[in-house]
Amino acid sequence: MKLYAPWEKAFQRISTPFEHFIHSQTTTGLVLMLMTVIALVIANSPFVDLYNHFFHTKIDFNVGEWKLSHTLHHWINDGLMAIFFFMVGLEIKREILIGELSNIKVAILPILAAIGGMVLPALIFSYINMGTEGASGWGIPMATDIAFAISVLVLLGKRVSPALVTFLVALAIVDDLGAVSVIALFYTDTINMLPLFLAGVMFVVMIIFNRFGIHAILPYFIVGVFMWFFMLESGVHATIAGVLAAMSIPSRPKIAPISFTNHTRNLLDEYDNYPIATDHTMHEKQKAILLNIKDTIDAVSTPSARLEHDLHLPVSLVIIPIFALANAGISIDFGSIGSTILEPVSLGVMLGLVIGKVLGIAGTAWVATKLKIASLPKGSSMSQVFGVAFLGGIGFTMSIFVADLAYVNNDPLIFQAKVGILCASLFSGLFGYIWLRYIASKD
Repeated sequence: MKLYAPWEKAFQRISTPFEHFIHSQTTTGLVLMLMTVIALVIANSPFVDLYNHFFHTKIDFNVGEWKLSHTLHHWINDGLMAIFFFMVGLEIKREILIGELSNIKVAILPILAAIGGMVLPALIFSYINMGTEGASGWGIPMATDIAFAISVLVLLGKRVSPALVTFLVALAIVDDLGAVSVIALFYTDTINMLPLFLAGVMFVVMIIFNRFGIHAILPYFIVGVFMWFFMLESGVHATIAGVLAAMSIPSRPKIAPISFTNHTRNLLDEYDNYPIATDHTMHEKQKAILLNIKDTIDAVSTPSARLEHDLHLPVSLVIIPIFALANAGISIDFGSIGSTILEPVSLGVMLGLVIGKVLGIAGTAWVATKLKIASLPKGSSMSQVFGVAFLGGIGFTMSIFVADLAYVNNDPLIFQAKVGILCASLFSGLFGYIWLRYIASKD
Protein backbone atom coordinates (compact mmCIF):
# COMPACT_ATOMS: atom_id res chain seq x y z
CA MET A 1 0.00 0.00 0.00
CA LYS A 2 1.32 3.41 -0.96
CA LEU A 3 2.11 5.72 1.95
CA TYR A 4 1.29 9.38 1.39
CA ALA A 5 3.16 12.33 2.78
CA PRO A 6 1.05 14.98 4.53
CA TRP A 7 -1.16 16.83 2.03
CA GLU A 8 0.08 14.68 -0.88
CA LYS A 9 -3.40 13.38 -1.67
CA ALA A 10 -4.76 16.92 -1.76
CA PHE A 11 -2.12 17.98 -4.23
CA GLN A 12 -2.69 14.90 -6.37
CA ARG A 13 -6.40 15.63 -6.70
CA ILE A 14 -7.35 16.38 -10.28
CA SER A 15 -9.14 19.70 -10.65
CA THR A 16 -10.64 21.42 -13.64
CA PRO A 17 -8.95 24.55 -15.06
CA PHE A 18 -11.82 26.63 -13.65
CA GLU A 19 -11.35 25.17 -10.15
CA HIS A 20 -7.62 25.83 -10.40
CA PHE A 21 -8.37 29.39 -11.51
CA ILE A 22 -10.69 29.99 -8.55
CA HIS A 23 -8.24 28.57 -6.02
CA SER A 24 -5.33 30.57 -7.42
CA GLN A 25 -7.36 33.79 -7.34
CA THR A 26 -8.29 33.09 -3.72
CA THR A 27 -4.62 32.63 -2.85
CA THR A 28 -3.79 35.86 -4.66
CA GLY A 29 -6.46 37.72 -2.73
CA LEU A 30 -5.23 36.52 0.67
CA VAL A 31 -1.56 37.25 -0.10
CA LEU A 32 -2.53 40.59 -1.64
CA MET A 33 -4.38 41.54 1.55
CA LEU A 34 -1.35 40.65 3.68
CA MET A 35 1.09 42.64 1.52
CA THR A 36 -1.26 45.64 1.49
CA VAL A 37 -1.32 45.68 5.28
CA ILE A 38 2.49 45.37 5.39
CA ALA A 39 2.91 48.24 2.90
CA LEU A 40 0.55 50.48 4.90
CA VAL A 41 2.31 49.65 8.17
CA ILE A 42 5.77 50.40 6.72
CA ALA A 43 4.56 53.62 5.05
CA ASN A 44 3.26 54.86 8.41
CA SER A 45 6.30 53.84 10.43
CA PRO A 46 9.79 55.30 10.96
CA PHE A 47 10.92 53.16 7.99
CA VAL A 48 8.93 55.18 5.44
CA ASP A 49 12.00 57.02 4.06
CA LEU A 50 13.83 53.71 3.57
CA TYR A 51 10.70 52.32 1.85
CA ASN A 52 10.46 55.26 -0.56
CA HIS A 53 14.19 55.30 -1.26
CA PHE A 54 14.20 51.57 -2.02
CA PHE A 55 11.41 51.68 -4.60
CA HIS A 56 12.82 54.83 -6.22
CA THR A 57 16.27 53.28 -6.69
CA LYS A 58 17.41 53.62 -10.31
CA ILE A 59 18.14 50.41 -12.25
CA ASP A 60 19.99 50.90 -15.53
CA PHE A 61 20.72 48.67 -18.51
CA ASN A 62 23.53 49.81 -20.80
CA VAL A 63 24.68 48.44 -24.15
CA GLY A 64 27.29 50.74 -25.67
CA GLU A 65 25.72 54.20 -25.91
CA TRP A 66 22.20 52.82 -25.54
CA LYS A 67 20.74 53.13 -22.05
CA LEU A 68 17.47 52.11 -20.43
CA SER A 69 17.05 53.68 -17.00
CA HIS A 70 14.02 53.49 -14.70
CA THR A 71 13.26 53.32 -10.99
CA LEU A 72 12.52 49.98 -9.33
CA HIS A 73 8.90 51.14 -8.96
CA HIS A 74 8.75 51.76 -12.72
CA TRP A 75 10.28 48.36 -13.53
CA ILE A 76 7.67 46.68 -11.34
CA ASN A 77 4.75 48.55 -12.93
CA ASP A 78 5.98 48.31 -16.53
CA GLY A 79 8.00 45.09 -16.40
CA LEU A 80 6.66 42.62 -13.86
CA MET A 81 3.09 43.78 -14.44
CA ALA A 82 3.47 42.92 -18.13
CA ILE A 83 3.55 39.27 -16.98
CA PHE A 84 0.40 39.89 -14.94
CA PHE A 85 -1.30 41.36 -18.01
CA PHE A 86 -0.09 38.37 -20.02
CA MET A 87 -1.97 36.20 -17.52
CA VAL A 88 -5.02 38.46 -17.88
CA GLY A 89 -4.80 38.03 -21.66
CA LEU A 90 -4.66 34.24 -21.36
CA GLU A 91 -7.69 34.26 -19.04
CA ILE A 92 -9.65 36.51 -21.41
CA LYS A 93 -8.77 34.29 -24.37
CA ARG A 94 -9.76 31.11 -22.50
CA GLU A 95 -13.10 32.56 -21.43
CA ILE A 96 -13.87 33.69 -24.99
CA LEU A 97 -12.88 30.38 -26.60
CA ILE A 98 -14.14 27.75 -24.16
CA GLY A 99 -15.36 29.54 -21.03
CA GLU A 100 -18.51 31.37 -20.02
CA LEU A 101 -17.99 34.04 -22.68
CA SER A 102 -18.01 31.44 -25.49
CA ASN A 103 -21.78 30.99 -25.21
CA ILE A 104 -23.47 34.30 -26.00
CA LYS A 105 -26.71 33.25 -24.24
CA VAL A 106 -24.79 32.69 -21.00
CA ALA A 107 -22.32 35.52 -21.55
CA ILE A 108 -24.79 38.29 -22.33
CA LEU A 109 -25.63 39.05 -18.67
CA PRO A 110 -22.03 39.40 -17.34
CA ILE A 111 -21.05 41.32 -20.50
CA LEU A 112 -23.87 43.83 -20.11
CA ALA A 113 -23.38 44.04 -16.33
CA ALA A 114 -19.63 44.63 -16.78
CA ILE A 115 -20.26 47.42 -19.30
CA GLY A 116 -22.73 49.07 -16.94
CA GLY A 117 -20.22 48.63 -14.11
CA MET A 118 -17.56 50.44 -16.12
CA VAL A 119 -19.56 53.27 -17.70
CA LEU A 120 -21.48 54.51 -14.65
CA PRO A 121 -18.44 54.79 -12.29
CA ALA A 122 -16.56 56.71 -15.00
CA LEU A 123 -19.52 59.10 -15.43
CA ILE A 124 -19.85 59.67 -11.67
CA PHE A 125 -16.12 60.39 -11.32
CA SER A 126 -16.14 62.70 -14.36
CA TYR A 127 -19.11 64.65 -13.01
CA ILE A 128 -17.47 65.21 -9.60
CA ASN A 129 -14.09 66.15 -11.11
CA MET A 130 -15.33 68.11 -14.12
CA GLY A 131 -13.01 71.03 -14.87
CA THR A 132 -10.43 70.04 -12.22
CA GLU A 133 -6.88 68.74 -12.66
CA GLY A 134 -8.08 65.35 -11.45
CA ALA A 135 -10.51 64.87 -14.34
CA SER A 136 -8.15 62.53 -16.20
CA GLY A 137 -8.62 59.85 -13.53
CA TRP A 138 -12.05 58.77 -14.79
CA GLY A 139 -10.69 55.29 -15.56
CA ILE A 140 -9.73 54.59 -11.92
CA PRO A 141 -13.14 53.46 -10.58
CA MET A 142 -13.91 51.36 -13.68
CA ALA A 143 -11.86 48.35 -12.59
CA THR A 144 -12.70 45.30 -10.45
CA ASP A 145 -10.00 43.34 -8.64
CA ILE A 146 -10.90 39.76 -9.54
CA ALA A 147 -8.61 38.21 -6.90
CA PHE A 148 -10.13 40.08 -3.95
CA ALA A 149 -13.70 39.73 -5.22
CA ILE A 150 -13.45 35.96 -5.74
CA SER A 151 -11.74 35.55 -2.35
CA VAL A 152 -14.81 37.04 -0.65
CA LEU A 153 -17.15 34.72 -2.56
CA VAL A 154 -15.05 31.66 -1.70
CA LEU A 155 -15.22 32.61 1.99
CA LEU A 156 -19.02 32.40 1.69
CA GLY A 157 -18.79 28.75 0.60
CA LYS A 158 -22.11 27.10 -0.25
CA ARG A 159 -24.09 30.22 0.60
CA VAL A 160 -23.68 31.28 -3.03
CA SER A 161 -24.35 29.12 -6.07
CA PRO A 162 -21.50 28.02 -8.36
CA ALA A 163 -23.28 29.86 -11.19
CA LEU A 164 -22.95 33.12 -9.23
CA VAL A 165 -19.20 32.59 -8.88
CA THR A 166 -19.01 31.95 -12.62
CA PHE A 167 -21.02 35.13 -13.23
CA LEU A 168 -18.51 37.17 -11.18
CA VAL A 169 -15.53 35.60 -12.97
CA ALA A 170 -16.99 36.33 -16.41
CA LEU A 171 -17.91 39.87 -15.34
CA ALA A 172 -14.40 40.52 -14.00
CA ILE A 173 -12.81 39.14 -17.19
CA VAL A 174 -14.88 41.54 -19.33
CA ASP A 175 -13.98 44.28 -16.85
CA ASP A 176 -10.27 43.47 -17.30
CA LEU A 177 -10.67 43.64 -21.07
CA GLY A 178 -12.29 47.06 -20.71
CA ALA A 179 -9.52 48.27 -18.39
CA VAL A 180 -6.82 47.10 -20.80
CA SER A 181 -8.57 48.93 -23.66
CA VAL A 182 -8.84 52.13 -21.60
CA ILE A 183 -5.13 51.98 -20.70
CA ALA A 184 -4.14 51.45 -24.34
CA LEU A 185 -6.41 54.13 -25.81
CA PHE A 186 -6.59 56.89 -23.21
CA TYR A 187 -3.52 56.75 -20.98
CA THR A 188 -0.83 57.23 -23.58
CA ASP A 189 0.63 60.76 -23.72
CA THR A 190 2.85 60.67 -26.80
CA ILE A 191 3.31 57.94 -29.39
CA ASN A 192 6.60 57.26 -31.17
CA MET A 193 5.53 55.65 -34.41
CA LEU A 194 8.71 53.73 -35.32
CA PRO A 195 8.89 51.69 -32.06
CA LEU A 196 5.11 51.17 -32.25
CA PHE A 197 5.47 49.88 -35.81
CA LEU A 198 8.26 47.52 -34.73
CA ALA A 199 6.09 46.28 -31.85
CA GLY A 200 3.38 45.57 -34.43
CA VAL A 201 5.89 43.65 -36.55
CA MET A 202 6.81 41.52 -33.53
CA PHE A 203 3.12 40.79 -32.92
CA VAL A 204 2.67 39.73 -36.56
CA VAL A 205 5.71 37.43 -36.25
CA MET A 206 4.12 35.76 -33.21
CA ILE A 207 0.84 35.32 -35.11
CA ILE A 208 2.82 33.70 -37.95
CA PHE A 209 4.40 31.33 -35.41
CA ASN A 210 0.88 30.41 -34.33
CA ARG A 211 -0.36 29.85 -37.89
CA PHE A 212 2.63 27.60 -38.67
CA GLY A 213 1.76 25.45 -35.66
CA ILE A 214 4.79 26.28 -33.55
CA HIS A 215 3.98 25.09 -30.01
CA ALA A 216 7.39 25.65 -28.39
CA ILE A 217 7.25 28.52 -25.88
CA LEU A 218 10.80 29.87 -26.41
CA PRO A 219 10.22 31.55 -29.83
CA TYR A 220 7.15 33.37 -28.47
CA PHE A 221 9.08 34.42 -25.37
CA ILE A 222 12.01 35.88 -27.33
CA VAL A 223 9.83 37.81 -29.79
CA GLY A 224 7.49 38.83 -26.95
CA VAL A 225 10.37 40.44 -25.03
CA PHE A 226 11.26 42.48 -28.11
CA MET A 227 7.61 43.48 -28.52
CA TRP A 228 7.51 44.59 -24.87
CA PHE A 229 10.66 46.69 -25.34
CA PHE A 230 9.38 48.38 -28.51
CA MET A 231 6.03 49.03 -26.81
CA LEU A 232 7.88 50.60 -23.87
CA GLU A 233 9.80 52.88 -26.23
CA SER A 234 6.67 53.79 -28.23
CA GLY A 235 4.90 55.52 -25.36
CA VAL A 236 1.98 53.05 -25.33
CA HIS A 237 1.96 51.37 -21.94
CA ALA A 238 4.27 48.37 -22.12
CA THR A 239 1.90 46.05 -20.26
CA ILE A 240 -0.34 46.03 -23.36
CA ALA A 241 2.39 43.90 -24.94
CA GLY A 242 1.57 41.22 -22.39
CA VAL A 243 -2.07 41.07 -23.51
CA LEU A 244 -1.13 41.02 -27.20
CA ALA A 245 1.42 38.27 -26.61
CA ALA A 246 -1.26 36.18 -24.88
CA MET A 247 -3.53 36.54 -27.90
CA SER A 248 -0.85 35.00 -30.13
CA ILE A 249 -0.20 31.89 -28.01
CA PRO A 250 -1.71 28.74 -29.62
CA SER A 251 -4.93 27.53 -27.99
CA ARG A 252 -5.35 24.34 -30.02
CA PRO A 253 -3.57 21.04 -29.34
CA LYS A 254 -1.28 19.42 -31.88
CA ILE A 255 -3.19 16.15 -31.70
CA ALA A 256 -6.88 15.44 -31.08
CA PRO A 257 -7.93 13.94 -27.71
CA ILE A 258 -9.16 10.73 -29.38
CA SER A 259 -5.78 10.29 -31.08
CA PHE A 260 -4.10 10.85 -27.73
CA THR A 261 -6.21 8.12 -26.12
CA ASN A 262 -5.48 5.54 -28.81
CA HIS A 263 -1.79 6.39 -29.10
CA THR A 264 -1.21 6.39 -25.33
CA ARG A 265 -3.08 3.10 -24.87
CA ASN A 266 -0.85 1.48 -27.53
CA LEU A 267 2.26 2.84 -25.87
CA LEU A 268 1.16 1.55 -22.46
CA ASP A 269 0.46 -1.89 -23.92
CA GLU A 270 3.94 -1.88 -25.44
CA TYR A 271 5.40 -0.74 -22.09
CA ASP A 272 3.72 -3.67 -20.29
CA ASN A 273 5.20 -6.19 -22.75
CA TYR A 274 8.62 -5.77 -21.19
CA PRO A 275 9.29 -7.89 -18.08
CA ILE A 276 9.88 -6.12 -14.78
CA ALA A 277 13.50 -6.46 -13.69
CA THR A 278 14.22 -7.97 -10.29
CA ASP A 279 15.85 -4.72 -9.14
CA HIS A 280 12.77 -2.74 -10.35
CA THR A 281 14.77 -0.88 -12.98
CA MET A 282 13.22 -0.08 -16.34
CA HIS A 283 14.25 -1.39 -19.70
CA GLU A 284 15.79 1.24 -21.99
CA LYS A 285 12.88 0.80 -24.39
CA GLN A 286 10.47 1.49 -21.52
CA LYS A 287 12.26 4.76 -20.77
CA ALA A 288 11.86 5.72 -24.43
CA ILE A 289 8.16 4.86 -24.29
CA LEU A 290 7.68 7.05 -21.21
CA LEU A 291 9.35 9.99 -23.00
CA ASN A 292 7.05 9.36 -25.96
CA ILE A 293 4.04 9.44 -23.63
CA LYS A 294 5.29 12.69 -22.11
CA ASP A 295 5.62 14.26 -25.58
CA THR A 296 2.12 13.02 -26.42
CA ILE A 297 0.72 14.65 -23.26
CA ASP A 298 2.39 17.93 -24.24
CA ALA A 299 0.95 17.60 -27.75
CA VAL A 300 -2.64 17.08 -26.55
CA SER A 301 -2.43 20.07 -24.19
CA THR A 302 -2.16 23.64 -25.49
CA PRO A 303 0.65 26.16 -24.90
CA SER A 304 -1.87 28.72 -23.61
CA ALA A 305 -3.28 26.25 -21.04
CA ARG A 306 0.20 25.19 -19.91
CA LEU A 307 1.35 28.79 -19.54
CA GLU A 308 -1.76 29.81 -17.64
CA HIS A 309 -1.27 26.87 -15.27
CA ASP A 310 2.47 27.43 -14.81
CA LEU A 311 2.26 31.20 -14.33
CA HIS A 312 -0.56 31.27 -11.78
CA LEU A 313 1.72 30.53 -8.84
CA PRO A 314 4.50 33.07 -9.59
CA VAL A 315 1.95 35.74 -10.53
CA SER A 316 -0.19 35.06 -7.44
CA LEU A 317 2.61 34.73 -4.91
CA VAL A 318 5.34 36.98 -6.32
CA ILE A 319 4.30 39.57 -8.92
CA ILE A 320 0.98 40.80 -7.50
CA PRO A 321 2.27 40.92 -3.88
CA ILE A 322 5.36 42.87 -5.02
CA PHE A 323 3.08 45.29 -6.91
CA ALA A 324 0.96 45.75 -3.78
CA LEU A 325 4.03 46.31 -1.61
CA ALA A 326 5.36 48.93 -4.04
CA ASN A 327 2.08 50.76 -4.63
CA ALA A 328 -0.16 50.39 -1.57
CA GLY A 329 2.21 52.08 0.87
CA ILE A 330 0.67 55.49 1.47
CA SER A 331 1.51 57.63 4.49
CA ILE A 332 -1.79 58.62 6.08
CA ASP A 333 -2.19 61.69 8.23
CA PHE A 334 -5.15 60.51 10.28
CA GLY A 335 -5.76 64.06 11.43
CA SER A 336 -6.52 65.16 7.88
CA ILE A 337 -8.01 61.93 6.54
CA GLY A 338 -11.50 63.43 6.71
CA SER A 339 -10.58 66.31 4.43
CA THR A 340 -8.67 63.99 2.07
CA ILE A 341 -11.73 61.78 1.60
CA LEU A 342 -13.75 64.87 0.63
CA GLU A 343 -11.27 65.87 -2.11
CA PRO A 344 -12.86 65.53 -5.59
CA VAL A 345 -10.52 62.71 -6.67
CA SER A 346 -11.03 60.64 -3.50
CA LEU A 347 -14.77 61.29 -3.49
CA GLY A 348 -15.07 60.48 -7.20
CA VAL A 349 -13.20 57.20 -6.77
CA MET A 350 -15.23 56.14 -3.72
CA LEU A 351 -18.62 57.03 -5.15
CA GLY A 352 -17.63 55.52 -8.49
CA LEU A 353 -16.53 52.19 -6.97
CA VAL A 354 -19.33 51.93 -4.41
CA ILE A 355 -22.38 53.61 -5.93
CA GLY A 356 -21.38 53.44 -9.61
CA LYS A 357 -20.40 49.77 -9.58
CA VAL A 358 -23.51 48.67 -7.69
CA LEU A 359 -25.97 50.63 -9.83
CA GLY A 360 -24.06 49.81 -13.01
CA ILE A 361 -23.80 46.05 -12.44
CA ALA A 362 -27.00 45.29 -10.52
CA GLY A 363 -29.05 47.91 -12.37
CA THR A 364 -28.01 46.66 -15.78
CA ALA A 365 -28.62 43.05 -14.73
CA TRP A 366 -32.12 43.94 -13.44
CA VAL A 367 -33.04 45.78 -16.66
CA ALA A 368 -31.64 42.95 -18.83
CA THR A 369 -33.69 40.31 -16.98
CA LYS A 370 -36.87 42.41 -17.03
CA LEU A 371 -36.51 42.91 -20.79
CA LYS A 372 -35.92 39.15 -21.21
CA ILE A 373 -32.53 39.85 -22.79
CA ALA A 374 -30.80 37.61 -20.24
CA SER A 375 -31.59 35.47 -17.21
CA LEU A 376 -30.09 35.40 -13.74
CA PRO A 377 -27.36 32.84 -12.94
CA LYS A 378 -28.87 29.45 -12.07
CA GLY A 379 -29.77 29.10 -8.40
CA SER A 380 -29.28 32.79 -7.62
CA SER A 381 -31.53 35.75 -6.89
CA MET A 382 -31.46 39.44 -7.78
CA SER A 383 -30.54 40.12 -4.17
CA GLN A 384 -27.43 37.97 -4.55
CA VAL A 385 -26.50 39.74 -7.79
CA PHE A 386 -26.79 42.98 -5.80
CA GLY A 387 -24.27 41.60 -3.30
CA VAL A 388 -21.92 40.55 -6.10
CA ALA A 389 -22.25 44.06 -7.54
CA PHE A 390 -20.82 45.38 -4.28
CA LEU A 391 -17.86 43.01 -4.63
CA GLY A 392 -17.35 44.57 -8.06
CA GLY A 393 -16.50 47.76 -6.18
CA ILE A 394 -13.24 46.21 -4.94
CA GLY A 395 -10.98 48.02 -7.38
CA PHE A 396 -7.55 47.70 -5.78
CA THR A 397 -4.87 46.30 -8.17
CA MET A 398 -6.11 47.63 -11.50
CA SER A 399 -7.46 50.87 -9.98
CA ILE A 400 -4.09 51.66 -8.36
CA PHE A 401 -2.40 50.83 -11.66
CA VAL A 402 -4.65 53.26 -13.57
CA ALA A 403 -4.19 55.95 -10.89
CA ASP A 404 -0.41 55.88 -11.42
CA LEU A 405 -0.97 56.29 -15.17
CA ALA A 406 -3.59 59.04 -14.85
CA TYR A 407 -1.59 61.24 -12.47
CA VAL A 408 2.02 60.77 -13.54
CA ASN A 409 4.35 62.88 -11.35
CA ASN A 410 1.37 64.28 -9.40
CA ASP A 411 1.87 62.74 -5.96
CA PRO A 412 -0.98 64.61 -4.18
CA LEU A 413 -3.58 63.32 -6.67
CA ILE A 414 -2.11 59.80 -6.62
CA PHE A 415 -2.37 59.90 -2.82
CA GLN A 416 -6.01 61.05 -2.95
CA ALA A 417 -6.85 58.35 -5.49
CA LYS A 418 -5.21 55.61 -3.42
CA VAL A 419 -7.03 56.72 -0.26
CA GLY A 420 -10.30 56.56 -2.19
CA ILE A 421 -9.43 53.13 -3.64
CA LEU A 422 -8.51 51.64 -0.26
CA CYS A 423 -11.59 53.05 1.51
CA ALA A 424 -14.00 52.03 -1.27
CA SER A 425 -12.48 48.55 -1.67
CA LEU A 426 -12.63 47.90 2.08
CA PHE A 427 -16.24 49.07 2.34
CA SER A 428 -17.35 47.22 -0.80
CA GLY A 429 -15.75 43.96 0.30
CA LEU A 430 -17.15 44.07 3.83
CA PHE A 431 -20.64 45.19 2.81
CA GLY A 432 -20.79 42.67 -0.05
CA TYR A 433 -19.78 39.85 2.31
CA ILE A 434 -22.32 40.89 4.97
CA TRP A 435 -25.09 41.22 2.39
CA LEU A 436 -24.44 37.83 0.80
CA ARG A 437 -23.98 36.06 4.14
CA TYR A 438 -26.80 37.49 6.24
CA ILE A 439 -29.34 39.01 3.86
CA ALA A 440 -29.21 37.54 0.35
CA SER A 441 -28.77 34.00 1.69
CA LYS A 442 -32.34 34.18 3.03
CA ASP A 443 -33.84 34.67 -0.45
